[in-house]
Amino acid sequence: MGKIAFLFAGQGAQYSGMGESLYTESSAAKALYTAAEAIRPGTMAQSFSGTDEELKKTENTQPCLYLVDLAAALALEEAGIHADAAAGFSLGEIAALGFAGVYSAEDGFRIVSKRGACMQEAAEAADTAMCAVVKLDAETVANAAAEFEQLYAVNFNCPGQTVVSGLKSSMPGFTARVKELGGRAIPLAVSAAFHSPFMNGAAEKFGEALKAYSFAAPRIPVYANLNAQPYAPAQIPQTMQQQICSPVRWQTTIEAMIADGFTDFIEVGAGKTLSGLVKKISADVRIFNVQDAESLAETVKAVKESC
Repeated sequence: MGKIAFLFAGQGAQYSGMGESLYTESSAAKALYTAAEAIRPGTMAQSFSGTDEELKKTENTQPCLYLVDLAAALALEEAGIHADAAAGFSLGEIAALGFAGVYSAEDGFRIVSKRGACMQEAAEAADTAMCAVVKLDAETVANAAAEFEQLYAVNFNCPGQTVVSGLKSSMPGFTARVKELGGRAIPLAVSAAFHSPFMNGAAEKFGEALKAYSFAAPRIPVYANLNAQPYAPAQIPQTMQQQICSPVRWQTTIEAMIADGFTDFIEVGAGKTLSGLVKKISADVRIFNVQDAESLAETVKAVKESC
């Protein structure tokens, strides 16, 4: 086996019940949830039994997803599977940085809760939406988005999949345009125009909040959405701030990690979205997934057997 990277899931993958079996089966996950509950009471109930509508609210989604992402990674480590590097998709990057020791798990939870609140406030300031466009190349999608008022290509996920973010009123016309071009637009289960200029105010407020925290150099490389390169220790808060209103360069990030020798990727957290993206980026790497106790056991067994 070559080098292992943990990939931390992002917003939109949330579901009711996420993290509950990890909490039950892993002492490291249980300790994480217990500490978080003391900081933000009610988070466990939202994660384990919250409604879809409740979990879709950014101020709830982000702390809940942070916990299941980090819980899965900690459970893997507890089982003897260690990462040589990490990356996270949007929100997942906050968990990846916590896992890499840039800040404590508790401070990371405080940080992600503030991030969610800032982005929720920005979301309520305008009627916005996001959609994933498939079957078209990124340049075609970006050019099509530019034809409409305040629409932006923001997440460059994999070949044939690009996410667009912006005014909800522009989405019907854009969806029709995508169909004309031979593609398909799929609405996303998020509540705002993330990674677009609509998040500039949120990024500014988040940057101010980050001044209350200290940051250590990552113990393992964490590849940034902003530039697809490992976080520079001197630029950690600035990169975290800019990420909110800048595109997610996921395809480029995975390609950079593969070029750096990573051959095995383990998605940690809710869903299997990142696993699917990695498969479309490269057929030459192995991808695993840990989102609950069952997938944890399966992944640990598969990885240990291949060593």
